[in-house]
Amino acid sequence: MNDHLTNALLRPWDGPLGAPPFALVRAEDFLPALKVAAAWHRAEVTRIAEQAETPTFENTIAALERSGEALGRVRRLFWTLSSAHAAAGIRAIEAEVSALLSAHSTVINHNAALAKRIAAVHASRHDAGLTPAQVRLVESSYAGARRSGAALGAEHKERFAAIQSRLSDLSVKFGHNVLAATADWILDLGEDDLAGLPPSQRDAAAARAAAAGAPGRFHVTLDRTDYESFLSFSTRRDLREKLWRAFTGRCNGGEHDNWPIIAEILALRHERAILLGYADHAHYALEDSMAHTPAAALALLEQLWEPGKRRAAEEAAELQALIDAEGGAFTLAAWDWRFYAEQVRRSRYALDGAAVAKHLRLDAVRQAAFDTAARLYGLSFTRREDIPGYHPDVWAWEVRDKATGPVGLLFTDYLARPEKHGGAWMGTLRVQEAMDGEVLPVVYLVANFAGAPPPDTGATRLSIDEARTLFHEFGHALHGLLSRVTYPSQSGTAVARDFVEFPSKLMENWIVSKEVLSGFGVPETLIEAIRNALSYGQGFATTELIGCSLIDLAIHTCEQASADPRAFVDSELERLGMPPAVGLRHRLPYFTHIFDGGYASAYYSYAWSETLDADAFEAFAASGDIFDARLAERFRKEILSVGDTRDPMESFHAFLDRAPDPEALMRARNLIDV
Repeated sequence: MNDHLTNALLRPWDGPLGAPPFALVRAEDFLPALKVAAAWHRAEVTRIAEQAETPTFENTIAALERSGEALGRVRRLFWTLSSAHAAAGIRAIEAEVSALLSAHSTVINHNAALAKRIAAVHASRHDAGLTPAQVRLVESSYAGARRSGAALGAEHKERFAAIQSRLSDLSVKFGHNVLAATADWILDLGEDDLAGLPPSQRDAAAARAAAAGAPGRFHVTLDRTDYESFLSFSTRRDLREKLWRAFTGRCNGGEHDNWPIIAEILALRHERAILLGYADHAHYALEDSMAHTPAAALALLEQLWEPGKRRAAEEAAELQALIDAEGGAFTLAAWDWRFYAEQVRRSRYALDGAAVAKHLRLDAVRQAAFDTAARLYGLSFTRREDIPGYHPDVWAWEVRDKATGPVGLLFTDYLARPEKHGGAWMGTLRVQEAMDGEVLPVVYLVANFAGAPPPDTGATRLSIDEARTLFHEFGHALHGLLSRVTYPSQSGTAVARDFVEFPSKLMENWIVSKEVLSGFGVPETLIEAIRNALSYGQGFATTELIGCSLIDLAIHTCEQASADPRAFVDSELERLGMPPAVGLRHRLPYFTHIFDGGYASAYYSYAWSETLDADAFEAFAASGDIFDARLAERFRKEILSVGDTRDPMESFHAFLDRAPDPEALMRARNLIDV
C-alpha cells in the first residue's frame, strides 16, 4: 500500500494553483514516501557526481537545483504538519523523520566526487560567462558544501555525521517538550476570577473550557497571546503571578526538562564548529549573514542595550509610583509590568487596549493586510473554498497581480489549537522558481490567536500587538509570494537570517498607521492614542528582546556554557544587569528559536532587521504618503523579488540609493532624542 505507485505523497501536486493533496495525506505514508524520495534524490546526485563531462554550471550546479524535487515536496509538507497540525501520528514519527533527513543530507554533502565538481565550477566561476545570480549560486553552493563537512577527512566526516544526527534528534525532543509542557497546563477559572478581562478573552476562555467538557468554567492557556493579554488586563495579581510562573517555568525541570538537552546541543554545536575550523558556533552561524561576525552583531546590540535599560528603569519607576499611589504594598514584579503599563497607556494616552480590540476583528485585520498589499503592490486575494487546507480553520487564497495575473497560493491558519506549536510563522510548501518554466509559490501563515472557529467570525478580537503579528507574518508571505528568481535555492525568504525579518518588520508599520486603522472604524481619538502610545514601553520591549539576543550570542561563543547552561545564563544576566522585573522574552528551556529553529546565534536578527525597517519606513513617511507608489515599486523590485540573487546590502542600497542609517532603530524605539 505504501510503495511509490500508490503513495499519494509521491505524486506531483495537481490541485488548483499547485495545492497539496491535504485530503489524501496520512501520517503512515510519510516515512515510506520520504525513504523512496530520498533514494531517488541520491540516484540523481550520483549521476551528477559521476558523469564524465567537464564540470560546468549547467551540468553540476543547475542539475543539483533540479534534483530532489519529490523529496523537497514531501519534506516541506511533513514539517508544515508537524508544526501546525501535529496529530499523534505525526508526533510519533517526527524523530525518525528528522534522523532520516539528517542522514540523507550528510550523505549528499559528503559525496567526494560531487564536492570536487562543485569546487571546479567555483574555481572557474568568473571566467564562465555566468550571470551575477549564477555566480552567487555557485559561491553559496561551494560554501554550503564546505560548511557541511565536504572537505573533512574520513574520520572527521564520520564524527560530523554523528553530530548532525544527534543534533537533529535533540532538536525534535526539545520542541516536543515545549509543546507538551504548554499543552499540559491550564489556568482553570470561575466567573469570579475574570475581573478586568476584556469580553473577547472571556469568550475565548469560555469556549476552550466548554470544548474541554467544563461548561461554565474559563480556561486560560500558555499560548503567548493568551498569556500576554491576561497579564495586561487581569486585576487579580495572584492569578497573574500563577500564570507568569507557569509560562516562564516551562521545561525548567520535571517531566519535560530541557536543560540537559540544551547542554548537549551547545556542546555538539561547539564541537562541530571546531571540526570545520571556526572559533565557535557563532562564528560558524554568522559567516553568511549580513553581520558576518559575532562582533558586528554584538556592536548593534550594545548600542541598544544601555539606552534600553535606562529607559526601562524610568518606566519601572513610573509603574512603581502608580502601585504606591494605589496603596499597593509590594514591589513591581514581572507579572505586574504589563498590567500597570496598560494603566499608564490608559491614563496618559487615553489608550484602552480592550477598546482597541473591539475594533480589531480577526477577519477585518486579515482583510486590512490584503488591502494594504493591494494598495502597495496591486495584489488581490480571493478565497478558494474548493481548495481544502490541513484543518477546517485553514483557508486558501488565490493571489493575483491585477496587472500581470497569477502570483501564487496562500493558506492562512490563525486560531490557536492544542496540536500547534506556539507563536506565529510563515512557511513555504512550494517555492517560486523558473528553471524550466514559471513555478508559482505556495505559502502559508500560522498564528495562535485565541478565538473560536471559523476564523471569519467577529468573535475573535485581536490586541494591537496581535494585529502587528498578523501583519508581520503577512510581510514574510509577501516576500515568498512576490519572489521572481530562476533558481529555487535563491527564492523568496531564502536570504540571510538577519535580512529575512526586514520585509516582515516593515509591514508592521501599516497596521498602526492612521490610514489603515481608520478603516476599522477606530475613532480618531483612539487612533491618536495608539500612535502616541507607540513610543511608550520601549525600554521594556528593547530590554527583553536585546537581552535574549545577548544571551544567545554568549552561550554560542563560550565553550564553558555547555557545562552548566543554567548557571551560565544566571551569571550573564547578572553581569548584564538585566532588570528582574523585565527578564528575557524567551527563557532558554522554551527558546525554540535557537534550539528547535534556525536562529541559533542569530536572534539578534530581529534588531538588525528592525534597523533596516525603521530606516525604510522613514523614507515612506518622508514621501508624504505611506502608500507611495514609486517607493512600493522599488521595494518590490529591489527587495521582495530578488531573493538571494545578490548580497542583501546591495539590495538595500538599490532600494534607497544608500547604506542603512544605524541610528534609525534608536529613533524608532524612542531611545534617543529626535
